[in-house]
Amino acid sequence: MCGIAGLIYKGKSSGIGQELTSMLQALKHRGPDSTGFALYGHPKADQYIMRFKVAEQEEVKKGFEIRKQMKERKAAVDARMAEMGAKMEAQEQATDYAYRYVFSFDGDLRRLADYIEDIEGAEILSLGHGLELIKDLGDANRVSAQYGLDDFEGTHAIGHTRMATESDVDIRSAHPYWAYPFNDVSVVHNGQLTNYWNKRRALERRGHRFISNCDSELIAVYLADSMDRDGDLEESMHRSISELDGVFTYVVATQDRVGMAKDVMAAKPMVLYESDDLIALASEEVAIRTIFPHEIDTYDPYEGEVRVWQS
Repeated sequence: MCGIAGLIYKGKSSGIGQELTSMLQALKHRGPDSTGFALYGHPKADQYIMRFKVAEQEEVKKGFEIRKQMKERKAAVDARMAEMGAKMEAQEQATDYAYRYVFSFDGDLRRLADYIEDIEGAEILSLGHGLELIKDLGDANRVSAQYGLDDFEGTHAIGHTRMATESDVDIRSAHPYWAYPFNDVSVVHNGQLTNYWNKRRALERRGHRFISNCDSELIAVYLADSMDRDGDLEESMHRSISELDGVFTYVVATQDRVGMAKDVMAAKPMVLYESDDLIALASEEVAIRTIFPHEIDTYDPYEGEVRVWQS
């Protein structure tokens, strides 16, 4: 059992970091092991934002050697970015093991990402113009405070609270997932795919790589690959209803859209609220109510339903 949530504003921005934190904290009972945020700020066409880590949180507790390795890994990332021609504009150390880089680059972005991830222990969490993906161990309040998310302004966001059932409790296994190597595509998901390995092998044959065995990552890569071929998010989501087997509800975000899909059995919960300027969605209504001081009306999507909203 996990909790998922999202919100998207139409034609304006808001304090989505603080708002999504409140929503995810209300879902803590659905997943206390880790919390993740995919936040979409104000993209600049000539600028990339990269979130990456050089170790797992638990590794940092193991002594002095890992701290030496983290410094070496970070130095290797810097050297390889400079070698590839990336021009650094800003650097921020979010934690002992996690960084945020802002840079300009006019080369092959996938080659740059592959070169960085070839460094042992380095993992890109997100890379794009608008997406910033933050995930770590603990509940939403803890992760938000750790990474300073209360001040994040943007147009839309999705998030996840995780109860580990089939994989480790670590950052690598936490959600959301970035659809490597596609810019600004992220997914959160509640459920289980039964044809995971068949779909993964098919995507690997198309040249895609996976950093985990999590079916949420597969959904992200599946959708991004489909959009890369025909360019349409909603059509790709409709196709996923028939091509992905299992019970699932997922939320996907791109640079300017948020979409929601439920499988034909509709076994995994989702509640929606819509107004003229805001859509909020979550596994439980209690999460949506944390950002409203007044009474609201919500509804449950139907089985097999797909919805997409534009910021």
